[in-house]
Amino acid sequence: MKQNSKHPVLIAGGGVGGLSAALALARNGLESSVFEQADEFKEIGAGIQLGPNAFHTFDDLGIADEVHELTVYPDDIVAMDAINGEEIVRLPVAKLFPKRFGKPYGLIHRADLHSVLLRACRETGKVNLLSAKKVTDFNANGKEVVVTAADEQQHTGAALIGADGLWSTVRQRIVGDGKPRISGHIAYRAVLPLDQVPEANRQNAMVVWMGPRFHLVHYPLRGHDMFNLVAVFHSDRFDEGWDSYGDPEELNLRFKGARPEVLGMLEKIDSWRMWVLCDREPIANWTKGNTTLLGDAAHPMLQYLAQGACMAMEDAVCLSKHLTLTGNDFDAAFSSYQKARYLRTARIQQTARLYGQAYHAADATRDLRNHFLKSRTPEQTMESMAWMYDKDQIPV
Repeated sequence: MKQNSKHPVLIAGGGVGGLSAALALARNGLESSVFEQADEFKEIGAGIQLGPNAFHTFDDLGIADEVHELTVYPDDIVAMDAINGEEIVRLPVAKLFPKRFGKPYGLIHRADLHSVLLRACRETGKVNLLSAKKVTDFNANGKEVVVTAADEQQHTGAALIGADGLWSTVRQRIVGDGKPRISGHIAYRAVLPLDQVPEANRQNAMVVWMGPRFHLVHYPLRGHDMFNLVAVFHSDRFDEGWDSYGDPEELNLRFKGARPEVLGMLEKIDSWRMWVLCDREPIANWTKGNTTLLGDAAHPMLQYLAQGACMAMEDAVCLSKHLTLTGNDFDAAFSSYQKARYLRTARIQQTARLYGQAYHAADATRDLRNHFLKSRTPEQTMESMAWMYDKDQIPV
């Protein structure tokens, strides 16, 4: 079905994925309305990693210069053994990635990326931003989609894109697979001002300390004024949502036996935010007529490849291109977009699970991990990432 010019595309969710979709559509001349359940459009969380594939999407979205100004470019990605302090991998990304992939590897505050997308959407004049509008239901009759919000107001659109995250309402109507899969991994996140970061940890690097059933990630943000910290460990604790307060005592218990460089970072934080890591089984179909899914609503993944936001932005660009190719025939475009994306996103989902096991390995498996990673050259390590980062590997 081709777009009814009287109605915009409706987008459920005003996070990175939803705004990327709205911006990509606007750049191709389509109007949209974005429904955000929060009282204002803003992003929670802290730092995110930007692989070279993310920078290709910034070119497509027309925001590369703005993102560049807000990004920290680390010298290295470093993997450390959190028990004996051994350096396992040091990958010189600043030196190798631009030449190999045509783009760098970067670190940015999630709120900064979201702000760039939000400002770009507003500047197009084609994006209607609706806050305090949680999508609770919709009806698609084959010609248009009528969305019902929590305030019981209804909105009519030519199509609907569900970018409403892990707990997507739109997904349940299309896929109907219930609650997400709980991984058993808990993440605590915090930011630390630079002057509180122990001297030994002040590297211009993305550093991961890997231990048995836990790991710690830290890296600089915002011109090196602060460091992002994410501490992950195995736990049976469950609290839905992203923004619950963490328990420092539990954190210290789970990291018992870790190196002083790790414990020294953890003890600097008085207040942590906690979330439960969840994903879903990969699926081949997340589209029904003129309704489809994008980002975590379509293919939620664990964070071990740092590709959640990257995949959502890739989705947005791909979807917009398929609309252009089909002359804005939503049924055809949504179907072909899904076909182009599902194998790549399924591979990311499954590989992220495997990486989680490797991060948290113990005993002989830990030794095997360290031996294997140390046996490879930096170039070999980089090439093992080419399937994610190479522009030729991004479906269009």
